[in-house]
Amino acid sequence: MQRETPLDAIAERAKKYQPKPKITYKMIQEYVERNYGVKVHTAYIAEVKRSLGLTKYDASNAVEELKQPRKHPPKEKVEAIKEAIKYFEVI
Repeated sequence: MQRETPLDAIAERAKKYQPKPKITYKMIQEYVERNYGVKVHTAYIAEVKRSLGLTKYDASNAVEELKQPRKHPPKEKVEAIKEAIKYFEVI
């Protein structure tokens, strides 16, 4: 005789195995602006993610040498971006 598992129990187990939603740069920008009142450029987010070892591949559209070198993000913005990344449970 086969035991049947209630559908609710199956649904609960399935929730545990669902991948987390993808966190976009836009979501990070909105979080930082809402909580810190500052705007952050996507280049700053990318630099912070690189420093944390979160990038997995090189961008296919990357150039070898930038026409204008990028400035490093200010410490306040780095901390705000790190806080946003922690909020979204990436680190």
